[in-house]
Amino acid sequence: MMWRLIFTLIFLLNIYSETFSFPLKPSNTPQRIVSLGPSLTEELYLLGVEDKIVGVTVYCNRPKEAQDKEKVGTVIKVDVERIISLKPDLLLATTLSDPAQMKKIRSLGIKVVTFPSCRNFSEICEQFLKLGKITGREEKAREIIGEAKDRVDFINKKVKDLSKPKVFVQVGAKPLYTVTKDSFIQDIITLAGGINIAYQAKTGLYSREEVMRENPDVIIIVTMGIVGEEEKKTWEKFKTLKAGKNKRVYIVDSYKMCSPTPLTFAETLEEMARLLHPIK
Repeated sequence: MMWRLIFTLIFLLNIYSETFSFPLKPSNTPQRIVSLGPSLTEELYLLGVEDKIVGVTVYCNRPKEAQDKEKVGTVIKVDVERIISLKPDLLLATTLSDPAQMKKIRSLGIKVVTFPSCRNFSEICEQFLKLGKITGREEKAREIIGEAKDRVDFINKKVKDLSKPKVFVQVGAKPLYTVTKDSFIQDIITLAGGINIAYQAKTGLYSREEVMRENPDVIIIVTMGIVGEEEKKTWEKFKTLKAGKNKRVYIVDSYKMCSPTPLTFAETLEEMARLLHPIK
């Protein structure tokens, strides 16, 4: 008799819950989110929780709908008072976020989760899954990661047996700055079938003399507006430089290259593979 009574009570409770849309346990997923990272903002849209975003940085421009969200500052410095006024229950920060400001926001009872810079595609996927769990969208996150991994594997298999061109990626002009083995962009170059000439560099600071000495087959310039176009013209003036002589100096989108989600990593990888192996 007792077990019948228990099952009857569970059955009635489930009917009551479904009928009145009243959960038996309160949800602990965030309902008001402030994002301080362009890639984090884009990932929230991918996960389908954009309606919960109440604040972003001035650099959160992807997707275009994010531009209409309330602006709370830059990636580094934010308006703490404005954030407080938005009454968030979660703030997503990056390692670039001002530590003192994050400490102050935490002291006010707002949950702050900091996402460190990713060094490779695997870490990008791990962080995306973490975000999916935090927002109650783990299953969706796993779907997207699976799609991205399939695309990455497909591209890598297509180029793995091709010749590997030497590549220089420029992410800064004055001073000249590049990427080393500690950057996820290194993963993009390798998976696209290229060799990063600055792989062993101790820092990202580089010189034109070093580039000339390594003589890369391809130069990739991350979008820097007018500066990017000027840099391209400068490299193409060096006729002894393979990339300049063969007109293989390219400009790529800084948002996709520098603030990737699992999917935009795959998209950028596909674009890089086409630039490194244009005939294939």
